[in-house]
Amino acid sequence: MRSQIHSPSRPTAGLLAAWIILAATVACAVPAAVPTLAVPQPAVAELPPTVSIADAPVDLGMANLADLYARVSPGVVTIWIYGADDPSTPIAQGSGFVIDSDGHIVTNDHVVEGASAIEVDFTDGRKAWAELLGTDLDSDLALLRVDLPGATLTPLALGDSEEVRVGDLVVAIGNPFGLTGTLTLGVVSAIGRTLDSQRATPGGEGFYAAGDILQTDAALNPGNSGGPLLNMLGEVIGVNRAIRTEAFTVSGDAANSGVGFAIPINIVRRVAPDLIADGSVDYPYLGVTSLNEENWNLRTVESLGLPSDATGAYVTCVTPGGPAALAGVVGAGRCNGGELEAGGDLIVAIDGAPIRTFSDLLAHLLRETAIGQEIVLTVIRDGQAVDVPVTIAPRP
Repeated sequence: MRSQIHSPSRPTAGLLAAWIILAATVACAVPAAVPTLAVPQPAVAELPPTVSIADAPVDLGMANLADLYARVSPGVVTIWIYGADDPSTPIAQGSGFVIDSDGHIVTNDHVVEGASAIEVDFTDGRKAWAELLGTDLDSDLALLRVDLPGATLTPLALGDSEEVRVGDLVVAIGNPFGLTGTLTLGVVSAIGRTLDSQRATPGGEGFYAAGDILQTDAALNPGNSGGPLLNMLGEVIGVNRAIRTEAFTVSGDAANSGVGFAIPINIVRRVAPDLIADGSVDYPYLGVTSLNEENWNLRTVESLGLPSDATGAYVTCVTPGGPAALAGVVGAGRCNGGELEAGGDLIVAIDGAPIRTFSDLLAHLLRETAIGQEIVLTVIRDGQAVDVPVTIAPRP
């Protein structure tokens, strides 16, 4: 029941509508000597609570977008990807941004996927090879590091995506179609969206879901992937990841249609320390499948025998042997497609915190729970509220 994300950087124009990952495939002449990626294990445990640029953020407002751009653009980078078949020519390009004076850079996993070497270009003309410290398929994030003096870097301030509101003004800075340093303006169109992650579930029947996604109408196009979505304080509130579009250029590239998506910065705060320290991230896991918000309509609610104002995460399938199954959570039995059936639990709270959508459930698990922790799910079962203790496990 969830929309699919398609990864081709040059999709065919015949698709009526598609989720498009914002990588771009380009060509550019570069030196032939290209080092191989290394994956070190640095002794860095935590990201600072707030990573700020030199001057404290100030509300620049609509009238001072030029000042905002001047302050933050030195921290936004262009990322070039080299493949193994032709180490002298980049095969793809994306965006990223500096998060600290140690040279750590955030981008998307799909930007660096399959890279044999990664080049990072700065606005002052410097270029550096980057180490790939780690990737996270679940959030579609990657952590790079460049070996440059910290005093010459411009780390961007990280905001708080929990404070983001629909209607907030935002800007995106990145490299659409290879046009480096492009700024676009828009608003936060919605919060709490859900997208497929980059990681397939066991058995390959589907993908894990990524929740709490920000939606924006700031123009995003291929090449914007991995770049920052910023508020009017110049703080990063999201990492641009994908668009939904029905429009394609004559060359087959996806074109902006005003529906773009960004990974919330609080997810970066959660996963970046693990990527820096260990190169990977373990996600809290329940082992349930649910319906997205767009599938939670009145016809569906009525067919499940629920009241018209029912909200929550309806359990369509419980993974055998998973934490939810071991705890006795009841699914509707819809594990491999087919008609939606009644009888599944409706998760309405975790440890007393209300759950209104599947995205709420995913976001709460990532932000508020840890592997091995026991939580209490409140579910509606046969018209009654039931508390179900569940012990969180890592995603398989």
